[in-house]
Amino acid sequence: MSATLAFLQRVEKERYAAFAALAILSIVSALLSPFFLQWQNLLNIIRQVSYTGIIALGMTFVIVSGGIDLSVGSMAAFVGSLAMIVLNAASDAGLAQGTAVAGAIACAVLAGLACGLANGLLVTKGRIAPFIVTLGTMALFRSLSLYMANAGEFRSASSLFGELGSSAPLGVPLPALILLGLAAVLAFVFKRTRYGRYTRAVGSNSRVARYSAINVDTTRLAAYTVTGLMVGVSAVLIAMRFNSVGSSTLGVNYELDAIAAVIIGGTSMSGGRGTVWGTVVGAITLGVINNMLNMVGISPYLQGTVKGLVIIGAVFIQRQRQ
Repeated sequence: MSATLAFLQRVEKERYAAFAALAILSIVSALLSPFFLQWQNLLNIIRQVSYTGIIALGMTFVIVSGGIDLSVGSMAAFVGSLAMIVLNAASDAGLAQGTAVAGAIACAVLAGLACGLANGLLVTKGRIAPFIVTLGTMALFRSLSLYMANAGEFRSASSLFGELGSSAPLGVPLPALILLGLAAVLAFVFKRTRYGRYTRAVGSNSRVARYSAINVDTTRLAAYTVTGLMVGVSAVLIAMRFNSVGSSTLGVNYELDAIAAVIIGGTSMSGGRGTVWGTVVGAITLGVINNMLNMVGISPYLQGTVKGLVIIGAVFIQRQRQ
């Protein structure tokens, strides 16, 4: 009992540390630039982090279960391309715009689920290391996207599709509302359901979990499937935002942003512990860092350097605490 209590206290401390880091960064950004706290700038930050933040929600389950998924960026391009093909085909067939948009959304969600399921099956049934599997599918999904678009882009033939992407119910960008809604659902699943407990148990020690009658393969398979679902949602939102899908540009470095958000949010890279809301805070923290760098005139080419240092620093701090 005391060990369980200590574990829960450590998770809470790491989540609060993520909140504290975000607060400090926000204060520093406000001091460096008077434009940081302007409402339009804050909305832009929220919108920008929503796309990778949604993917990071699924990545939380994968990493907590002891895996990794490097294919999410390429998967987003592949899924987005399929959705755009369905949208344009439905529009060319004379279907109503609402029907065409609904078909594109359904295609993105189902394709994302299928891609995530494929990754999970290769890891669990194929007994291939997650790093190798997702490295391979990363190349596969990107290659298929480039082939379908002939290394170009797909443009939407529906005006409604683009209007949805720029909509802001209650003054808040649609992707941000979806991010918060999905985070609330997945946080409940992670903390309050048997599957959430199983995910943490498998990530902590898969052998002990198996001896405890937990189906380790099914638990990990579900984690990759959830990630695929989140990629599908994010991909269709990005396609709506730009009213197009670039086969060579969509999703580039999304895996880095998603993993960084998960780690900054307090999830252990070795698996076994983490929080969904911590991941949301981690995604916003990355957005604030990027925004701050842009405002002070730092070259955008150095933002990847900052993200890499943040990931290394966060993992180093986790190791020291352990």
